[in-house]
Amino acid sequence: MTLELSRQKMREQALNRFKYLRTCVLARELCLLVRANRVTFNIEDVHDSCAFISKLCQEAGCEEPSRLCSKAAEAVLTSEEKYLELCEQSCGKCSESRRPKRQQRIENAYYVA
Repeated sequence: MTLELSRQKMREQALNRFKYLRTCVLARELCLLVRANRVTFNIEDVHDSCAFISKLCQEAGCEEPSRLCSKAAEAVLTSEEKYLELCEQSCGKCSESRRPKRQQRIENAYYVA
């Protein structure tokens, strides 16, 4: 019985980690890519990318960063200054930007056969 509870807990942790990587980490990496290459991208590229990032944030439950990113996606079509302002606000609200990088310790590592 204990083994099953332990397996269920490990499963839950792994699924939560998967969701976090699929949404938050991916959104943050894509956002950094867009911001770093803003000069080389077309306006439509930035718009489409920011709209996609907004959907990832919304899926993760981060409503305010998602809303700001969505507004930034629309603002890039009309005003680069407004886009940069909204993008900065969205990045500041992103929980991924405030989360310290986790170093996996040996005792927390799982053996997978």
